[in-house]
Amino acid sequence: MKVSFHGQSVVQVQTETHQIIIDPFISGNGTCDLDANEVQPDVILLTHGHNDHVGDTIDIAKRTNALVVAPNELANYLGERGLNTHPMHIGGAHQFDFGKVKLTQAFHGSAFVDENGKSIYTGMPAGILLTVEGKTIYHAGDTALFSDLKLIGELNDIELAFLPIGDNFTMGPEDALIAAEWVNAKQVVPIHYNTFPLIEQDGDAFASKVKPGKGVALKPGEGMEL
Repeated sequence: MKVSFHGQSVVQVQTETHQIIIDPFISGNGTCDLDANEVQPDVILLTHGHNDHVGDTIDIAKRTNALVVAPNELANYLGERGLNTHPMHIGGAHQFDFGKVKLTQAFHGSAFVDENGKSIYTGMPAGILLTVEGKTIYHAGDTALFSDLKLIGELNDIELAFLPIGDNFTMGPEDALIAAEWVNAKQVVPIHYNTFPLIEQDGDAFASKVKPGKGVALKPGEGMEL
């Protein structure tokens, strides 16, 4: 499979049979290399309801009829908007035809601001353990450092982890280095940084401090084969 990074927290996973996109914040994201009118995902995975993560989900899913997998309250809200959704909750796992999804804790918030400026509560935020073609990818979502990251690493053989480093709203680089050690993935990619001034960070500097050979600061549009 090919896994690629596209700015902020946008990750694509291309398997033999499915195109999966996580947190498709494309329009209005100056760091993203994608075109929201051209992506063709079969599945959209969402970590939480903030607009810089839900992003273009509604328009993309209506155009492609992609399945949207999200925390329960967010999935329910998007279902009311006419999307094809599958609700989940933290600690729960489900085997789909494209792979297995399990939601983990993430210490953050979750609300979606609609086109009328109304803030909609969208449940608890989450991280995502995605297991496809025998390999597990961990997308931590937006989160602070918390000790159960160590448990997540102990219970799962994680091939690739995407960890936020932006600070202010999530872990900063120092805490993310601790998270990288605890998660113990074979490779670690920084996300959720440089999208706007408050979260400007040096991804290469972070990657260089992860255990030798494990840190990879992907530029938007770059990817790797797993």
